Amino acid sequence: MDIRKVVVVVEEVHTEGGRGDDLGPLRKVAAAAVIRNPYAGRPWSRDLSELVGPSADLARLLARRALDALGCPVEGFGKGAIVGLAGEQEHAVACLTSVFGDAFREAIGGGKAWLPSVTKRASAGTPIDIPTAYRHALWVRSHYDTVTIMVPDAPLPDEIMVCLAVTNRGRINERLGGLRKEEVKGEDGLR
Repeated sequence: MDIRKVVVVVEEVHTEGGRGDDLGPLRKVAAAAVIRNPYAGRPWSRDLSELVGPSADLARLLARRALDALGCPVEGFGKGAIVGLAGEQEHAVACLTSVFGDAFREAIGGGKAWLPSVTKRASAGTPIDIPTAYRHALWVRSHYDTVTIMVPDAPLPDEIMVCLAVTNRGRINERLGGLRKEEVKGEDGLR
């Protein structure tokens, strides 16, 4: 993939609702690569392999950057992409298929849960809210969150901004119940 730039954003939350908890800060990291869209401006194509195939390498690159910035083990994860206005939303989706997801999971040390994602078609400077969930079991409600990233000059009309997000823990002061991470069996990615 032809990468124009890579951007990494780190957010560290110490309190929520005016108080912290005993688990320490919540670290959220988003890593984005702005790539050329080989399908932009071309006639419609059923075959999107020019984006799907190399997406594993892109996932590994972004995961390394995100892990370096996180500085501790990953608990939550998610992925997202924005395609520029000369492309189709399906071009963004093509960057995030199982090829990308499997490489992402491998790079962070595994995870059985469904990998939440979001895609959209938009102009440069549009923010994207990447949904995150616990990487070993989707029903761990404490880890439902988002990580926001925005790049002022991306994506240009003929580009795609491909992103992934990682977190080090669940939300600060979470208290709405559901499956606890300590209760996860890890058999099916749900519980």
